[in-house]
Amino acid sequence: MDLVSLADFEQLLEPGSAFMTGTFTAAELSDHTATPVPQRLAARYAAKEAFLKAWSVARVGSPPALPSLDMREIEVRSDRWGRPELCVRGKAAAAVAESLGPVRVHLSLSHEPATAGAVVVLERVS
Repeated sequence: MDLVSLADFEQLLEPGSAFMTGTFTAAELSDHTATPVPQRLAARYAAKEAFLKAWSVARVGSPPALPSLDMREIEVRSDRWGRPELCVRGKAAAAVAESLGPVRVHLSLSHEPATAGAVVVLERVS
């Protein structure tokens, strides 16, 4: 789970900033440009952070799987019915598979005027 303060997050929303381009995929930024609601983008950021926390908890007692991570390898998309889904790719996906085996990612997003949040559950599948 992760919570994001909108007051703090909105200070990072400078178009083209290192935070924006280093954290969000082109598709996520395009969605934000089409529907500029800071709470929605903050919830997506919270989802990325919640995923990292869930992965870390699943690896308790083990060193970090990656020395550094490109946050753009963790993407929040909407399925054809508008439900959020988290997609992990690249080195992050390979590291998750190596450290946990196959997993299913469950994601829930929420936002209010002052706060956005996300819950991520990683389910091992066989």
